[in-house]
Amino acid sequence: MSAKHPVIAITGSSGAGTTSVTRSFQHIFQREKIYPAVIEGDSFHRYDRTEMKAEMQKAGKAGNNHFSHFGPEANLLKELANLFRQYGETGSGKMRKYLHDLEEAKPYNQQPGTFTPWVDLPANTDLLFYEGLHGAVITGEVNVAQYVDLCVGVVPIINLEWIQKLYRDKMMRGYSQEAVVDTILRRMPDYVNYICPQFSRTHINFQRVPTVDTSNPFISTTIPTPDESFVVIRFAQPKGVDFPYLLTMLHDAFMSRPNCIVVPGGKMELAMQLILTPLILDMMNEKRRNKS
Repeated sequence: MSAKHPVIAITGSSGAGTTSVTRSFQHIFQREKIYPAVIEGDSFHRYDRTEMKAEMQKAGKAGNNHFSHFGPEANLLKELANLFRQYGETGSGKMRKYLHDLEEAKPYNQQPGTFTPWVDLPANTDLLFYEGLHGAVITGEVNVAQYVDLCVGVVPIINLEWIQKLYRDKMMRGYSQEAVVDTILRRMPDYVNYICPQFSRTHINFQRVPTVDTSNPFISTTIPTPDESFVVIRFAQPKGVDFPYLLTMLHDAFMSRPNCIVVPGGKMELAMQLILTPLILDMMNEKRRNKS
């Protein structure tokens, strides 16, 4: 962990809603004139799209039907840990991009599903910001979590997570229902072993809980709206959190445990702004003090 070169990680599985949390951070960075080095978790996958398909087939023939992006074998976790460590020590490192679709690939004259070449991080950034699957992962060989100064987990209850993934992959990516369900099932062991444990290592978790029936996520045709949800916000270290202030600012919020505040779903982004802005400003103040 570093005061001079802070590392922030947003961790959550596919379909969890990490993009909305990232948007809140982006607003804070823009408003407070903070210049981040942005790292997408997909850029640390080990294989491009074509290679991943071949590796899945290879694993299946060997009797492993659970090979997935959630597990360590399909990712460059050592390289990710080294990036976090190097950035914390020097403010430098290497990055690349994973090109998801034609729009992202066109400026690079590459095919979708490929990686851009590795390049140096931009110079003179204020912090490193990571969004992906493995911001707080620990395996028998790698400890990524130890290098993160602020780790935020995004983890809706599992049925809602599946609804969001089904909707996104079917409506926006053109996958069939059967293909998405197969992916969910294939990833389940890695989800249990490598994704879930991370949320016990985060500093703050945002968990959206719908107030409508999601008993069978595989027949749902819509995603529950924010107004049909609550958000449970858990602080690993509640000491110093001004809960009375948050309860005043977030109408209809309440405390469910000494380290948990529950807010209406429509107040999630406001809650993020109120909670995260002071933490980031404290990081920047500490960074300035260590430079002087």
